Amino acid sequence: MLIDRVEGVAQLKVVFVGTPEFADASLKALLASRHEVIAVVTQPDRPAGRGMRICCTPVKQTAQAHCIPVMQPERIADEEVVDKLRRLSPDAIVVVAYGQKIPVSILEVPKYGCINVHGSLLPEYRGAAPIHRAIMDGKDYTGVTTMYMDEGWDTGDVILSKTVRIHDSMTAGELHDVLAEEGAKLLVKTLDLIEEGRAPRIPQDHSKATYAPKICKDDCCIDWSMSAENIRNIIRGLNPFPGAVSALGNIRLKLWEARLKPDLPEDYDRSSECGQIVMLPERPGDGLTVRCGLGYLEITKLQPENRKCMSAYDFTLGYSVLVGQKFCSPEQVLRR
Repeated sequence: MLIDRVEGVAQLKVVFVGTPEFADASLKALLASRHEVIAVVTQPDRPAGRGMRICCTPVKQTAQAHCIPVMQPERIADEEVVDKLRRLSPDAIVVVAYGQKIPVSILEVPKYGCINVHGSLLPEYRGAAPIHRAIMDGKDYTGVTTMYMDEGWDTGDVILSKTVRIHDSMTAGELHDVLAEEGAKLLVKTLDLIEEGRAPRIPQDHSKATYAPKICKDDCCIDWSMSAENIRNIIRGLNPFPGAVSALGNIRLKLWEARLKPDLPEDYDRSSECGQIVMLPERPGDGLTVRCGLGYLEITKLQPENRKCMSAYDFTLGYSVLVGQKFCSPEQVLRR
């Protein structure tokens, strides 16, 4: 199904709604396109970092650099915000990783609807953490989708989508950057098609929907009874934020990089338990080998609490680590 052609319009007037770096890539692409960004809505300035300094969002920084009016409401559903958007009379509202549900009162404002850029191939991975979850689940492919927003969470009709391969060692941060750029290009193409009256409208198959809920503390704690492959996927799916967590004795650790360890020496004692260290690194580049529920994982980069990230080899030089030591269970880590 195609929408009616936008007659006599050289460009679309767009209000952009978004917050983090993923959204900022789309905003920058719009600013470089023939469409006009007439206002930006982003989250309020908040404390961030170790010093908890007040920081403005990446989207706000870009908007201010281009002298675009910025709104930063606590709640986008407030009637005052809705009235301002109505007075702007945008052709379209673009929403990318804003962080709040868009109410019906705003969905009805733009002539050609609210357009969303989502970091998955909908209806797969609806929800807040599609990039993390795709890697944590060991997917080989994911993608980015543009859609017409409706009252549901990521349930609107699809306009365009782009498939992206997830390489074997790719982290969530690396996939984020790829999808942000692909999503930005797809957004501009989507608005071009809307302007030309050639934008498709493809209903989602809701029976095939999967969900990507927000990452919580439980998701970050490593369960060593899982397979080595699953644990490796979780580690790279939580890199660089918020990080996979475990503990060794009294040392709380974030695990940043790991690889599968397919071969062990023939004289290795195979009576070890899940989470137990079976080999120490002998030289720089080696990892800390841990028994998992299925297979062995070699941790190559980790970060003790309140310290910088370091190699496993440097970690064993600076801390007392022995073969046979056992990483804590998730329950033990969460109680700390």
